[in-house]
Amino acid sequence: MSESTNKPRLDFWIIGIAALLWNLMGVYKYLNQAYMTDEDRAALPLEQQPLYENIPAWVTGAFAIAVFGGTLACILLLLRKKLATTMFLVSFIAVIAQMGYSFFMSDTASQIGSVGYIMSGMVIIIAAFLLWYSRKKESAGILA
Repeated sequence: MSESTNKPRLDFWIIGIAALLWNLMGVYKYLNQAYMTDEDRAALPLEQQPLYENIPAWVTGAFAIAVFGGTLACILLLLRKKLATTMFLVSFIAVIAQMGYSFFMSDTASQIGSVGYIMSGMVIIIAAFLLWYSRKKESAGILA
């Protein structure tokens, strides 16, 4: 069977659509954070307000690359393009940079507790899975 005739199974479409929805939620979260007003920040619980003050520009940039890159990667995956793997790699690197800040350079745990670490861990695991999955599908000839 040639690479162009390999047809993905139903699970490919389910994973691809679920991944796209996941990344679109990330885009929504990014836009909410990037355009947060002082009034929005004041409406947050007091213990969470410091998390959104003085975020370094590189962390905001990594967040944008992670979610927009991941969204583009999902679209490319659904279109069965090999470029999806490269975009998932770019997104994964950005996720590691962003979550590295959350884990090691900020005071996330004391601000929102273990939930912040659990969510950050989930983001890393999902980004790693999507990179692995796209590589697997590329080597299987699903992505051309």
